[in-house]
Amino acid sequence: MTVADAAGGTERATAAGGAATPVVTPPPGAAAPGTAEARITVHDLTMAYGSFVLMQDLNFTIRRGSIFVIMGGSGCGKTTLLKHMIGLVEPARGEILYGEESFTRATEDRRQELLRSFGVTYQQGALWSSKTLAESVALPLEQYTDLSSREVREICELKLALVGLKGFEEYYPSQISGGMRKRAGLARAMALDPDVLFFDEPSAGLDPISSHLLDDLIVELRDSLGSTIVMVTHELPSIFAIADDSVFLDTGTRTMAARGNPRDLLRNCENPTVHRFLTRGAEDEPGRRPA
Repeated sequence: MTVADAAGGTERATAAGGAATPVVTPPPGAAAPGTAEARITVHDLTMAYGSFVLMQDLNFTIRRGSIFVIMGGSGCGKTTLLKHMIGLVEPARGEILYGEESFTRATEDRRQELLRSFGVTYQQGALWSSKTLAESVALPLEQYTDLSSREVREICELKLALVGLKGFEEYYPSQISGGMRKRAGLARAMALDPDVLFFDEPSAGLDPISSHLLDDLIVELRDSLGSTIVMVTHELPSIFAIADDSVFLDTGTRTMAARGNPRDLLRNCENPTVHRFLTRGAEDEPGRRPA
C-alpha cells in the first residue's frame, strides 16, 4: 500500500473553533502570514534561560508544504527552537505565528486546539513501553475524538501501514528495531492528521540504509499528504537530500547566520561557520545522495 492509496481513507478529527487571537505584522523579508506561502512565521524571537541568552533576533518564515531544517552545531539551540515552536518553552521575546494566528499570544484553550494540528516525533519515538504499537497510536484518537473502538482500530492500522508497519500492530517497542520504532513514532504523530509535522533528530542512531529509507518516507508523506515538515538534524546526507529550506543557528553570534536551501548555501554562503558545517567530512558531500 502506498501513502497515496492509504491517505484516501483517512478520517480527520476536527477541533472546534476558538476565540480570535492577535494578528502581528511579519518581520521584514518574511512572507505575509495571510498568503498561501507562509505556514509558520518566527518573529523577532529571543530564546533565553534566565539571564542567559541562547539565541536572539530569529526571523524566518516556513512555507506551506516545505521540508524545513533547523541546523547548527551542538548546543546551538536547535531542539530548544523546536520546543518554542510547539509551546513547550516560552520566548523571552518575540512570537511564533501559524498562518495569521499568534500561537504565543493565544489563550490556553486556543493553543490546545492549534496543538492538535501538529504532530511531533521525538528522538526515541515517545512510545509507551507497556503498550503495543497500535495502542500508542490510538491514545490521541481516544483522547481527542469521539470515534468508536472499531474506527480507532482502523485508523491505527492505516497509520502504521503508511509507515511500512502493517502487521506489527500488536508488537511492543522492545520487539522491533530502532528504525521501526522511529516509524512507529511517526505513525503516532500522524494519528490526528496533522497539518504540520515536527521531527527531532529523526535519523539519530540509525544506520545509513535505515536513515535513507526514513528520508524517503518523510518526502513521500509530504508529497502525498501535503504536510509542512520542520526537522531538527545535524545529518548532512539527510539535509542535502530532502530539505527545501533551512536556518542555521550560530553559537558564536547567538543568532541565525544563514537561511535558505542547504544546497544553495553550500555553493554560495560565505559565512565560514556555515561553510565548515556543510563541508565537514568528504563522506557527507551532497553528491552521495540525490539532491
